Amino acid sequence: MNYEKMNIQWFPGHMTKAQRMIEENIKLVDAVCEILDARIPRSSRNPDIDRLAGGKPRLVILNRTDLADPKGTAAWRKHFEAQGLAILETDAKSGRGVKDFAPAVRALLADKLAEYEAKGQVGRPLRVMILGIPNVGKSTFINKVAGRKAAIAGDKPGVTRGKQWISIDRGLDLLDTPGILWPKFDSQEVGEMLAITNAIKADVLDKETLGANFMLRLREHYPDALRERYKFEPDPEANGFELLEAAAKKRGFLVSRGEYDIERMANTLLGEYHDGKLGRLTLEYPNE
Repeated sequence: MNYEKMNIQWFPGHMTKAQRMIEENIKLVDAVCEILDARIPRSSRNPDIDRLAGGKPRLVILNRTDLADPKGTAAWRKHFEAQGLAILETDAKSGRGVKDFAPAVRALLADKLAEYEAKGQVGRPLRVMILGIPNVGKSTFINKVAGRKAAIAGDKPGVTRGKQWISIDRGLDLLDTPGILWPKFDSQEVGEMLAITNAIKADVLDKETLGANFMLRLREHYPDALRERYKFEPDPEANGFELLEAAAKKRGFLVSRGEYDIERMANTLLGEYHDGKLGRLTLEYPNE
């Protein structure tokens, strides 16, 4: 698959301060809960978190499963469980799966609870740090778990800027942290996946190239989505720009005689994906 190359410029700004805050507070918690976007579990996983977590027990939450392909989510669950990680599938927006969070934490920290009991510290709360990149639904998840508006939620990257402790019940406290990215994307694919799912602003990338490479990914994994939504047969030999042009032609995005507006088509493609009009799609798989 020949993806078009692009120059990705991303400057995290406040991310260094957030990372330092996590390093300073990791000693205060019993476990780390890492929230990933179920559509892009690899790309939404900050490679620095393995170091930042400091060997603490880990719970991985695959969030936004309502937007992901169920087969893809099952494949990622199997992948992470093979690494010995505890997994929870959720859709924080609707609340599906969220009620299983507290029991999952207590199962993960059963030894710690037994230790507290042995010391006569029954009722001492477990403390869990919540980590994740921007815009994976972290604050929405915390609000659902808490049953109230405990964290600031929004659809823009980087809404949470400082740490905050949130008491879930008498036995469980959460430390919410700012979403952190990493200073440099080693892979163009990671940057593209984050832009397509709105974890970073798509404006930092060339929209036409982003749309063209997204077309190639859809042709590879979900050709039926292209057939049903854009009413054309994706040519297996076409490049991404040609696929955009074929869709633009079907939509009637004509700019001049014989020339079609692929920039408008790229924006339309990304917009319709965000609106869920292409269906439930997982954009990367463990075996890739």
